[in-house]
Amino acid sequence: MRLNPNDATQERPAAAPSAEDEVRFDEINGIGLITLNRPRQLNALSYPMIGLLDAQLAAWAVRDDIAAVVLRGAGPKAFCAGGDIRALYDSFHAGTALHRQFFVDEYQLDYRLHCYPKPVVALMDGIVMGGGMGLAQAAHLRVVTERSRVAMPETGIGLVPDVGASHFLSKLPLPLALYVGLTGVTLGAADTLLCKLADIAVPAASLEHFEQTLAAINRTGDVLADLRAALHATPAAGVPAAPLQSVLPAVLRHFRADGSVAGLLESLAAESDPAYADWAARTLEILRGRSPLMMAVTQELLLRGRDLDLADCFRMELGVVSHAFTQGDFIEGVRALIVDKDNAPRWRVRAASEVSEAVVQSFFDSPWPREAHPLAMLGRSGHA
Repeated sequence: MRLNPNDATQERPAAAPSAEDEVRFDEINGIGLITLNRPRQLNALSYPMIGLLDAQLAAWAVRDDIAAVVLRGAGPKAFCAGGDIRALYDSFHAGTALHRQFFVDEYQLDYRLHCYPKPVVALMDGIVMGGGMGLAQAAHLRVVTERSRVAMPETGIGLVPDVGASHFLSKLPLPLALYVGLTGVTLGAADTLLCKLADIAVPAASLEHFEQTLAAINRTGDVLADLRAALHATPAAGVPAAPLQSVLPAVLRHFRADGSVAGLLESLAAESDPAYADWAARTLEILRGRSPLMMAVTQELLLRGRDLDLADCFRMELGVVSHAFTQGDFIEGVRALIVDKDNAPRWRVRAASEVSEAVVQSFFDSPWPREAHPLAMLGRSGHA
């Protein structure tokens, strides 16, 4: 059952017994504080957590005494490392609906945050990957620290960057979006700022005792400005140089919009500039371990997303992910890297040169008629 955003009292199905312990909600000085509370699992999102988050956000949206919302992760290691991938794998093999409904509800949650009527702040301290990026990139103020490790690593398990990545990566120059999306490269604070995937950097130490920080804010009427001031942003001069900056010319040259994945691999293999040779070799090694088919689908996804609005990006991603379970490499990628851990995935297509353009395009044929799409209501008046 989907919570109506205009009815904060509507009930949801009962959550798992321990779900309430996996996410905490506090109200401090008129600010809603959400803590993802699975530190041993790097605050990865379970399905019950998604329902709890969505319901609480809907309730706070209509309360005049809540002026803003802050998202954070418990512990120093992670904001959120993504979704519970093993649970999705098990659901697929068991024939249950979880692996389908998880993405539907997760995307609706992310969309709610993107359209939230009050300022949202994401404290991107530690690991921020996959589903964690879906939450963080919807925020009005995205905060990184020296501990931040930011990535969209889905191609590593035979999936595509999702949770709105076709929208938020479209704000990057296309070669940079392709580099981030295809390789799953991990970005530190400086690189995340360079890619405009964060707004400010703060010392991790400034996030300690954050409840006291919120309680001490002298509200001026501009709650987002008040929160920014309370976080003590590090001056630009205090943020280390972005490693990505030094290879950016090579990224722009190799990751071209008019090229194929096979052409990209050939281009990297032919890199002759000593300044970029090591980077090109490392990047080539990473890409050769990815699913050739799903890299081509990812490239098409990121190209299409540049011409779509947010709601249509989520609808497109849901269709692609649905196909990834049945005709893509997601299940095999999870088996090889997470379940059996043999790190030897048997991809459907073995070489980038063998990828069929017709097969790639078939991933973008929606499994549903438009009005029957599970996300059909996104973007319509009155729907968050």
